[in-house]
Amino acid sequence: MDTLVNGLEFAVVLACIFIGSRYGGVGLGLWGSFGVFVLTYVFGHTPTSPPIDVMLIILAVIMAASVMEAAGGIDYLVSVAASIIQRNPKQITVVAPLVAYAFTFGAGTGHIFYPLLPIIYETAHDNGIRPERPIAVSTIASQQAITASPVAAAMAAMIALFEPLGFGLPQIMLISVPATLIGVIVAALVQTRVGKDLKDDPDYQRRLQAGEIDPPRTQHAEAATAAPLPSCARLSALIFLAGVAFIVVSGFFSGLRPHVPGSNGRMEPISMTITIQIVMLALSAIMLWLTKPAIESIPRTKTAQAGLTAVIGIFGLAWLGDTFIKDNEAWIIGSLSAMVKAYPITFVLGLFFTSVLLFSQAATTRTMMPLGISLGIPTQYLAAAWPAVNGYFFLPTYGTLIAAINFDRSGTTGIGKYILNHSFMLPGLIATITSVVVGLVIAKVVF
Repeated sequence: MDTLVNGLEFAVVLACIFIGSRYGGVGLGLWGSFGVFVLTYVFGHTPTSPPIDVMLIILAVIMAASVMEAAGGIDYLVSVAASIIQRNPKQITVVAPLVAYAFTFGAGTGHIFYPLLPIIYETAHDNGIRPERPIAVSTIASQQAITASPVAAAMAAMIALFEPLGFGLPQIMLISVPATLIGVIVAALVQTRVGKDLKDDPDYQRRLQAGEIDPPRTQHAEAATAAPLPSCARLSALIFLAGVAFIVVSGFFSGLRPHVPGSNGRMEPISMTITIQIVMLALSAIMLWLTKPAIESIPRTKTAQAGLTAVIGIFGLAWLGDTFIKDNEAWIIGSLSAMVKAYPITFVLGLFFTSVLLFSQAATTRTMMPLGISLGIPTQYLAAAWPAVNGYFFLPTYGTLIAAINFDRSGTTGIGKYILNHSFMLPGLIATITSVVVGLVIAKVVF
C-alpha cells in the first residue's frame, strides 16, 4: 500500500512538472507550488522550508545585472563579443562558443547569449561556414558555463548545499571550471566536422538560387547603423565584472570576508551565501550612483524579468522536490542507495534527465543534490557529476535552442524528422559527457 501511495505522489510530481513545462516561464514554478499543495493537503505531508537562501542570491545577482543592463553594460559586453568573433571568422566554430562561455561565466545567466546569435550567424554565413556548427555549440556553451559561474543561480544552490559540508566555492570551481571548459572545447572541435560547407550543401544552394535566403555579405549593415552605447555602459560592465572577481577571490581567500562569532563561539568568516548577496546589492547601489540609469527601467529589463521567472521556478519546483524527497526519503534512498553505490553513473543519469524535465540547472541542483548527499556520495564526486544538470538541450523546446534555430536564416540549424535528431544533440552530449568525465578525473586526482 505504501508503495502505491509513493507511486501516486511521484506521479503528481511528474504531472506538475509536465504541465508546468507546457506553460513555460513562471508556469513551471506555479505548477510546482500546486504540487506542494497536493502533497500537503491531499497526502498529508509536512512541507519543507522554501529555498530562501537560493532565491535571495538570485535576486541580488539579478538586481546587479539589471542595473548593468539599464545602464547599457550588457550591450557593451555584446559589442566586445562581436569584435572578438569577427576578428577570427575562420575559427568561429571554436571562438564563438568560448566567447559565449566567457560571457555567461561573467554574467551568471545564459540570457546574455541571445544578442550574440545574429553576430555568430552573420560571421559564419558571410565566410561560407555552415552556421549550424558555431550556433549549435555556442548555444550549448552558454549553458555549460552556468555550472561554472560564481554568480549563477545554480552555483548559489550548490554553495547553499555544500558549504556546510566544508566544500565551498573554491573547491566546486576547481572541478567545474576546467571540466566544463574542456567539455565545450572538445564539442567545438567535433562540431567543426559536422555537416557540409555551404558551397557543398545542395539544400542550401537550392534555397539560395530560389531567393529564399539572402546571399552572404562582406559588410555588416547592422554594425554600421547600430545605435551608440550610453557613455556609462562600459563603466557599468566593469563594475559588475569587478564584483564577480571579488566574489571569486573571497571564495578562495576567506580572510577577505568579515569574521563574526560562529556557533562554536569562535570567529568565523561570513558564508559565501551572505557574501554574494551583500556584494551584489552593494554593487547595484554603486552602479546606480555612478551610471544613473532611469530607475523605472531597471525592473523592466529582460534580465529582471528572467530573474523573476527563475525565482518563481525555484520557489515552486525546488520546494516540490524537497517536500517529496524529504517525506519519502526512506523509500527513495532504500530504492536507490544500493544501485547508486554499485553504479554511480545512475546518479549522473538522474541529474541529466531531471534537468530535461525541469529546464533549470538551479532547480535541478536544488532538487537532486540533497538526494546525492543523503546517499553518502562524496562531495567531490557530486561536484564532478554536476555538469550533468545541463540536459536542457535533450528536448528542443528550451528558449535558447528555439532562438538559435530562428536566427539561423540559412536553415542549417534545426530539428530533425525524429525530433531528437536536432542540431544541438551531438554537441550537447559531447560537452556534458566530457565535462563529467573530466570532473571525475579531477575529483579523483585532487581530492
